[in-house]
Amino acid sequence: MSHSPLVVLAYSGGLDTSIIVPWLRENYNARVICVAADVGQAEELSGLDQRAKRQGAEACIVEDLRETFVRDYIWPTLRAGAIYARKYLLGTSMARPVIARAQAELATRIGADALAHGCTGKGNDQVRFELTYAAFAPGMKVIAPWREWDIRSREDALDYAAARGGLDLQASREKIYSRDRNIWHISHEGGPLEDPNNEPPEDMYMLTAAPENAPERPHYLTIGFEAGYPVSIDGVPYSPVQLLTLLNEIAGAHGVGRADIVEDRLVGMKSRGVYETPGGTLLYTAHRELEQLVLDRRTLALKDEVAARYADLVYEGRWWSTERNALDALVDATQRNVTGTVRLKLYKGNASIVGRQSPLSLYDEGLASFGDAGNYDHADALGFIRLFSLPVRADAAQREKAELLAESRFARNGHAHAQLRTVVPQEAVV
Repeated sequence: MSHSPLVVLAYSGGLDTSIIVPWLRENYNARVICVAADVGQAEELSGLDQRAKRQGAEACIVEDLRETFVRDYIWPTLRAGAIYARKYLLGTSMARPVIARAQAELATRIGADALAHGCTGKGNDQVRFELTYAAFAPGMKVIAPWREWDIRSREDALDYAAARGGLDLQASREKIYSRDRNIWHISHEGGPLEDPNNEPPEDMYMLTAAPENAPERPHYLTIGFEAGYPVSIDGVPYSPVQLLTLLNEIAGAHGVGRADIVEDRLVGMKSRGVYETPGGTLLYTAHRELEQLVLDRRTLALKDEVAARYADLVYEGRWWSTERNALDALVDATQRNVTGTVRLKLYKGNASIVGRQSPLSLYDEGLASFGDAGNYDHADALGFIRLFSLPVRADAAQREKAELLAESRFARNGHAHAQLRTVVPQEAVV
């Protein structure tokens, strides 16, 4: 790039992306446009434009993508039931495609020469960003400073910033955690968490109260769903952003939604992270329970298989794929009847199911009751069990034949040995 290339940087205002702005200018003679997607970072977005400009960017464009994020990314993942590493509700994984798409589309519109991001070479996010770039700006150059520069640690990055006047950073050597926040969750990594045997310090948490300090009285709430989509709380309809925001506040106050996870990164190493997903924990709990009420056994089993595959797809950044479109079509088919309400009890970090109902429920109280079954004839079970047990009975018959055959062979062999002993004199046997 002989001229001053125009580079569009995915910008958060954190330590890494803050030092990338001057680094791009110094190493690529670049003009830098920063892009920040509002996916629910709250106060982290305050003053972002001014900060980016002080660091050397020509502009910082902040685009509100909260509704898109919840409606088009979080809800499909929730309906799929996708959970990675048994506990991770995929907050960061879902956010990267929506951010990277907005960045790539803007870069294409303004005729940029390159895209840049602040993801490290050890993490998953580099893959998530660049797979999205490949989908929406396939011919554009990608600059990933962490794969090029000599900076190797947080301390190196802070020194780099200090040598350039501090760059208006919010970071310091005392702020030891690497965090990612959006409307769905906040993640914590680094510092004392790098030892998986260390208990997370209480002052690290930002969205959830300590369960032992949560209210002494339980809180009851009812979440309503239509075709698998969350639509209401206690009978009051809300938009996706409003609903999730309110659930975060309620669940967080009662200490619900903490998860301490050792997970397998896409690049092959294990890492430890602590996640707070208060509202999301309530939604997953309620959604699963409603499915249990309205879906048959075989469909539930298929849904569980799809959930694991969908979780891998989201975690690995393969959002823009035919595979996801196909899985979404299957999920849509399973969710047509997932309509109803689930009542939860929140108390001291726990969210318990206390009630569920649906106009499309498969639960028949008359059939399930131990009392008079009405149109259920107990005698019908005899024929069912005889047919259902046919493979078991056939297997038992086969074992019996095998045992008889073995006994017959043993008897014949024993008789032959006896005859041999009578024909051959004992003193001839050495």
